[in-house]
Amino acid sequence: MIGRDLERAARLLREGALVAIPTETVYGLAGNAFSETAVAEIFAVKQRPAFDPLIVHAGSLDRLQTLAADFPPEARRLAEAFMPGPLTLLLPKSDLIPDLVTAGSPNVALRIPNHPMTLNLLNLLEFPLAAPSANPFGYISPTTAQHVGQQLGSKIPYILDGGPCRVGLESTIVGFNGPQAVIYRKGGIPVEAIEEIAGPVLVMAHSSSDPMAPGMLKSHYAPKVPLRLGNLDEMIRENRHLRLGILSFQRVFPRLPRDCQVVLSENGDFTEAARRLFAGMRYLDELPIDLILAEPLPEEHLGRAINDRLRRAAAGS
Repeated sequence: MIGRDLERAARLLREGALVAIPTETVYGLAGNAFSETAVAEIFAVKQRPAFDPLIVHAGSLDRLQTLAADFPPEARRLAEAFMPGPLTLLLPKSDLIPDLVTAGSPNVALRIPNHPMTLNLLNLLEFPLAAPSANPFGYISPTTAQHVGQQLGSKIPYILDGGPCRVGLESTIVGFNGPQAVIYRKGGIPVEAIEEIAGPVLVMAHSSSDPMAPGMLKSHYAPKVPLRLGNLDEMIRENRHLRLGILSFQRVFPRLPRDCQVVLSENGDFTEAARRLFAGMRYLDELPIDLILAEPLPEEHLGRAINDRLRRAAAGS
C-alpha cells in the first residue's frame, strides 16, 4: 500500500516490519537498524547478498554520532557542510550496530537524508533505519513510490509516498585514510564539492566482491534490456537492424522514434540529468526494444556519478 501516514509507518517499523521511505536520493527499503531480524528481512526482500553492507539513516547529527565509535574532525567538517543531504560517511561502528548491517566490516555507512517526511519519521522513532535502495538487488534504483510499488509492492506492507526524488542519484560515500578523505562511491555530491571542504581526495574504483562500502559492486543498477555505453552515432549504425532505445545527454536523433528516446537534459544541466537518469532507464526498460544505447557524460560535476551508474548498468549486459 502507498500512502503518507507517518504514524502508520512508524508503528510498522516498531513492530519489525519493513517500510519503503522517500529520500532526496532514491527510495529506501527501511527497517530497524538495531534489529538483526529486520535487517535480515531487508536482505531477503531485496535478494541482496549478505556481503554487501547497508547504509544506516538517522534524523540528526547528534543521533548519528552515537552510531560511530569514532567521529574524527575531518568527518565532522563534511557532515556540517553536507548533512542533511546526499553524503554518507564510512566510520568505525559503535557496538549498537549489528555486524549483519555492515557485512562484518568494522565500519558503518551513516547518513542523514534530506527529505522532510523521512526526517520527521526518523525523529518519531527510537532507533535508526537501515535502508538500501527499495528495489530488487542489481536493478534500477527507484525514484518514485510507484517504482517501488511495481517491484516490491507485494513484499512489504507500506510505501511512504514523498513524491519524486529531488536528486535521483544515491549518496556520495566518503571514508578516511588518516586525515585524507576517500570516496568509495560517487553520488549526489560532486567530487569537486567534497574537495572544497576536505582537500584532495582518493577516489576508489568499484569492486566485484567483498565491497568495503555499499554500492561498490561492478554490475549494478542494470535494466532487464541489455544496455551498451559508448558513441551513440557509431552504436546506432552498428545496431540499426535492432529495435533501439536511446539514452542521451542532450541530443535527439530524428531518424529514430522519439518515444524510444530519453534526453536527460536538453540544456546540458548535470543536476537535471541525474534526477532523470533512473526514471529514464526504467521507461526504456519497459518498451518493446532489443537494446538500450547510452552515451557517457562529460567527466565533471555529477557527470562522474552518472557515468559510474551507466558503466555498471552496462557491465550487467
